[in-house]
Amino acid sequence: MTPEQLLGQGRKTRIIAIANQKGGVGKTTTAINLATALAAVHQNVLIVDLDPQGNASTGLGIPHEQRVVNSYHVLIGEAELEDAVIETDIPGLALVPSGLDLSGAEIELVDVDRREFRLRERLVMSAPAYDYVLIDCPPALGLLTLNALVAAQAVLVPLQCEFFALEGVSQLMKTIEGVKRSFNPGLDIQGIVLTMFDKRNNLSGAVAQDVRDYFGDKVYKTVIPRNVRVSEAPSHGRPVIVYDMDCAGSQAYLNLAGEVIHRERGLHA
Repeated sequence: MTPEQLLGQGRKTRIIAIANQKGGVGKTTTAINLATALAAVHQNVLIVDLDPQGNASTGLGIPHEQRVVNSYHVLIGEAELEDAVIETDIPGLALVPSGLDLSGAEIELVDVDRREFRLRERLVMSAPAYDYVLIDCPPALGLLTLNALVAAQAVLVPLQCEFFALEGVSQLMKTIEGVKRSFNPGLDIQGIVLTMFDKRNNLSGAVAQDVRDYFGDKVYKTVIPRNVRVSEAPSHGRPVIVYDMDCAGSQAYLNLAGEVIHRERGLHA
């Protein structure tokens, strides 16, 4: 059964996994700021923090003592998804936080039936309350990321503008194709967003052009610049859009949200 069938005919929820097995590419930064930008245009958004590091939870200012029920308990079946949801102080944005136990979930689930479907099955009842569910994946292609890809309708790939950018993406694309064949035939690539772009660096421009040549219109027009305010914001427990609305990073994420919505409307037109 597909995610669309599971979610029924109510609100047209879109579940998007934000994935790249390479760390440090701006994946979590993209998740929390895209979610904030979508909430700013009156979309109801849920982030599922599926990364044991819990950076999305920290970046939204959720202290560890509030993460008693988290995505670990949801995956192993000790809690329903709605039991783990925390409303952030950003209107329209909620979070299922990560927890330290999540790092052991892959081992605990290894012998569980339908282990790849744990997240999808738990999204059934809760996801229709939201316009968008964004799943922040860990920087690995293990069982946690597999759960995200099986649950999602689309994948958004943050790609850093550096020399090795395309190297790991080919493995991610193979994984996505494997998930489509075996578990989730409707899974598609929503888009690829270029991150940490430095216009003063010729290499950034060259990498960006290579990515556009290879992936074509799958690459968003919006490019996320390397920006000090983007780097500072998580230490204050705030998305950069809240921390400094006028900086270049904030404006880029607002533009990205517009592109995401435009693409989604195109899918349903």
